[in-house]
Parts: sequence; structure tokens; C-alpha cells
Amino acid sequence: MTHAENSAASSFVLLQVGPRRFALPSELVAELAPPVRLHTFPHTSPLVAGVIVRRGRIVPVYDVAPALLGTDSPAHRFYLIAQHKIGKSSEPSAIPLNGECELTTAEIHPPPAGSPDYFSGTLQIGYESVEVLDFNALVTHTPAAAGDDSHQEARP
Repeated sequence: MTHAENSAASSFVLLQVGPRRFALPSELVAELAPPVRLHTFPHTSPLVAGVIVRRGRIVPVYDVAPALLGTDSPAHRFYLIAQHKIGKSSEPSAIPLNGECELTTAEIHPPPAGSPDYFSGTLQIGYESVEVLDFNALVTHTPAAAGDDSHQEARP
């Protein structure tokens, strides 16, 4: 990579959700945590699968597979902990992953026209096009009702 190409590139974590790979800007990722007990409770929050306790903190777990894949989350191997911005502050939030993660440097390109709001761009990794996730938009996404392909996002 030339110096000019390197200055336009950013660092991303590639992650596996079901059979697909996605990317998150690396500055949002705090850690990869081993699978621990998921505590569930009655609630009506879309995508919230429950909470885990990590480093003495309660961390909400968002099952993003329905939004990204249209199916329930496959069995997961670990949690990716990333910073979720809420107003002027941020809190750690987790998503379950079922495959390996890797760090890469690439140039982000605009998302294809008509992409859901939780895609902020795409990366070209070899012959593969990988969608870059807008983590805040993803974890606040309200899944569409059955048969509804509108991909509308609910804002708090």
C-alpha cells in the first residue's frame, strides 16, 4: 500500500455473524469476551437478548442477527464488546459472534443505494465486499414486521 493509499485507509475489525462477515471501525471495539452466562429478563426492547456481567459492569447484549441476516442468531463463540453512544456519553454493549475476528486496514466506500441505515459503507477485502456497520444505528434498529422489507429504523 502506498503512503497516499494508507492515509485514506482506516482500521476495521472484521466479524462473523452467521455465514456473513461485517466490519466495525476498530476504535469502537473494546474487547472480545469469552462466552459467559447470558441473563435474560422480561422486556420489550427490540434486539436485546439479555445482559452479561463483564469486568463488574452490566453489559446489554444485542442479538443483531435478525436485522443483519433475517434469522435468529446462530450459536455463538464469544461476545464483541463495543462502545454504544447514547447522547453525549457511551456505554459498553455486546453482540454475539460465531466466528473469528480479524483486524484489517482498508478504505471505506459509500454503501450501495437503498442500504439500511445501519450500513455506513463497504470495504473491498480481496474479492469480498464487506458492509461496515454503524453500531449505534444497528443496536437501536427496530426489526421490520414479517413481510415488511422497509428497513426503517426507530430512533429513541
